[in-house]
Amino acid sequence: MESGRFYSGKRVGPILSAVFLLGSGMALAGDPTGAETLKSDPGLPVDYVWVLVCGFLVMFMQAGFACVEAGFCRAKNATNLLTKNLMDFVVGALVFWAVGYALITGTDWKGLIGTSGFFLSGEGYDVGNYLSFFWQMVFAATAATIVSGAVAERIKFQAYLLYSIAITGFIYPVYAHWVWGGGWLSKLGFGLGHLDFAGSGVVHAVGGLVGLAGAIVLGPRFGKFDKNGKPRAIPGHNIPLAALGVFILWFGWYGFNPGSTFSAHHLRISVIAVNTTLAAAAASLTALILVLAKTRKFDLGMALNGVLAGLVAITAPCAWVEAWAAVVIGIVAGIILVAGVYFLEAIKVDDPVGAVPVHGFNGLWGLIAVGLFADGTYGNYAIEPPFVKGLFYGGGVDQLIAQVIGAVALFVWAFGAGLVLFKVLDLVVGIRVSPKEEIQGLDLFEHGTPAYPEFYTVRR
Repeated sequence: MESGRFYSGKRVGPILSAVFLLGSGMALAGDPTGAETLKSDPGLPVDYVWVLVCGFLVMFMQAGFACVEAGFCRAKNATNLLTKNLMDFVVGALVFWAVGYALITGTDWKGLIGTSGFFLSGEGYDVGNYLSFFWQMVFAATAATIVSGAVAERIKFQAYLLYSIAITGFIYPVYAHWVWGGGWLSKLGFGLGHLDFAGSGVVHAVGGLVGLAGAIVLGPRFGKFDKNGKPRAIPGHNIPLAALGVFILWFGWYGFNPGSTFSAHHLRISVIAVNTTLAAAAASLTALILVLAKTRKFDLGMALNGVLAGLVAITAPCAWVEAWAAVVIGIVAGIILVAGVYFLEAIKVDDPVGAVPVHGFNGLWGLIAVGLFADGTYGNYAIEPPFVKGLFYGGGVDQLIAQVIGAVALFVWAFGAGLVLFKVLDLVVGIRVSPKEEIQGLDLFEHGTPAYPEFYTVRR
């Protein structure tokens, strides 16, 4: 694996060929107290605190996902959705510690996978390595929890736990290694290789496309389509809760994107924060207007998902574009969201919370946007050349080609692995609850704890 560099004079921060590995460039191997690391550069605590605080914000996004998914679904499944979001982080943290982190950051094997550093053992007991692990772990948990919305209200909890192990332990780490761990996509001979600054593809599209596979294998919820195949609306039980979740996610994204500089000394963080805001706002307004034109209603649910669509789309290019481009990226994201929702309904795929168009489709769009709008003023996690330059700024098609290759590889890997995973789980344990359990609600049958017991009735 290529080692990152730390320019103490210019505070450029560690760069590990786009992997979030502060430890390689900033700390001596096996420094569990941090004393030697601090001695090598007394200014490092600023960057450590920056990355940790941003990581805490990303972790808090789990609360946002939990609120969004519970709010957009029915009351009889609220406990189930909250439990799945909790277990994504609980199980994901343990599996990622044991296996996933090493597959991303370990010694590269043929550009495909990492092969060392399991369980953070040996020389992995190091303050820089632990910092890197924490950052990558909260990203892995985010990828995992995206899927829970796409498969909501009909998947067995035990099957979901097994899925969560698979994505945090294997599916996410393998693709993350290709892009951020020195794998084959980062070394493409076009542009600067395939780039994804904060995870439109690595995190969001991976989760969204695995979720698409799960929704297809599961089939739609009872009552989603009538006998003629026409989709029916199944309203969520708590729109205020969903709205709160979106605001939490938007807030957490200011850790997700600016934090991916890995250094508080990169003043580019101000550009990233503004771009993140503008794309989210543009996508939300676009989605609201498009649905208004179709239904003559101001649809809050679509406007909320529009925020998330814009955030997902700007996550890959956020460090490499200027404000006008962020707005355009957000507008396109809003269009993709609305078109994606109607497209999935047309092909009879039931995605209760819109996870697939928000994260899957717009994650792919974010990757492509890098090759179009990168303005040549910032490098690959660096404030020194070479800078990233897209087609619209005279960079030619090279970076765009690298982005398209990565997007195609991502779709094949995430959707394909998701199909295999859910098909195997269906054969081994069965993934869908019984019709009786689905109709009466997963809270009582799977957990014995309805979210709203004073309002809950069930016929046995």
